[in-house]
Amino acid sequence: MTNPAGNLYDELQWRGMVYHATDGLREALATDHITAYIGFDPTASSLHVGSLLTMMGLARLQRFGHSPIAIVGGGTGMIGDPSGKSQERQLLSREQIEENVAGIRAQLARVLDFDATSNPARIVNNADWLAAFDLLGFLRDTGKYFTVNYMLQKEAVNRRLESEEGISYTEFSYVLLQARDFLELFDRYGCRLQMGGSDQWGNITAGTDLIRRLRAAKAHGLVWPLLTTATGAKFGKTESGTVWLDPARTSPFRFYQFWLNTDDRDVVSYLKYFTFLGRDEIAALEETAARAPEKREAQRALAREATTLVHGAEQLQRAEQASGLLFGEDITTLAVEDVLAVFEDVPSTELPGGDFADGIGMVDLLARVQLAPSKSEARRLVQSGGVYVNNRRVSDPQARLTRDQAIGGTLFVVRKGQKQNHLIRLT
Repeated sequence: MTNPAGNLYDELQWRGMVYHATDGLREALATDHITAYIGFDPTASSLHVGSLLTMMGLARLQRFGHSPIAIVGGGTGMIGDPSGKSQERQLLSREQIEENVAGIRAQLARVLDFDATSNPARIVNNADWLAAFDLLGFLRDTGKYFTVNYMLQKEAVNRRLESEEGISYTEFSYVLLQARDFLELFDRYGCRLQMGGSDQWGNITAGTDLIRRLRAAKAHGLVWPLLTTATGAKFGKTESGTVWLDPARTSPFRFYQFWLNTDDRDVVSYLKYFTFLGRDEIAALEETAARAPEKREAQRALAREATTLVHGAEQLQRAEQASGLLFGEDITTLAVEDVLAVFEDVPSTELPGGDFADGIGMVDLLARVQLAPSKSEARRLVQSGGVYVNNRRVSDPQARLTRDQAIGGTLFVVRKGQKQNHLIRLT
């Protein structure tokens, strides 16, 4: 799976993942075996789709024959990174951080190879060294090499100083901790490159400066752009909230649908960012998207690749099957949990199952769940062919629904028009 003959820098640049880099990095990646690291903030027990870009950065590095290190910040997580934040973070307990670290480790293992023969990936926890420092020792061995003026020039610090809330001494010192991380990894593993989003540039260069001062050695940094959608919205946010990598937080079906709904203006960039598809494959999908955007072939490829990467082939197959059945003529064969995943954000009403023993009239039901303002309007809707139950049109106003018609005996999907869905759950 590796590509040692290619230059990782050129690959990242083609994929739009070079926003800024230190001088000499292209040559170093072309001629040397480089060990590089990226930090992951353990503020939750799961990473999200925004973190996936960072994970892909490490995975690409490994596929080009270099050695990746993922730091799960058990130490820095107790402080909080002010980068990109307008307010102070809520501090987590040691127990919460340990729980979050465990969840993140499992997700990193989806994209990194920890058993590779020549360049296995590593996961390290910076609490191993940061928690061992005493305050006076840290100030003497690290803090003395940074002036306050230098730290005030960092964008993340500067932005917070201009805000009403300001910045605490705790978060102000974060840049020193991350610089120390880079030095420790340089000493322990020969790590000479740190990568991340563009908001991390100030933290990264603090580390390269510390290595230069204390070890008289050259270290590098590379950052990619912070992602926004074509509409200017923050990437990875939907109306229903964050899209997580943990299937318990965001179902594989919803995860698949997130990628399938990618804006035409974003899809080619996302194929470069979030898949391992090559230049020819992406170029072909770009041409298809320009020629026949209604087919959404590029979005389907993106959804397949991303879902397989994070959740595996079996969950992809299930998501695609649910998608196909969802828009077919009959969804009664779907599992109840799949239907609930599809319609997770749809309004729902619980009704006693006993009410369906002799059947409930379609007109009465529409008025009861407020899909129609009155029974007369409900009757008009049914007669005009604008009502569907489990994706099948109901045109007879005298029709009755019984429990044995429900999906799994417990669920109806009632649709008004083409888009207004309502779940009815039988209790």
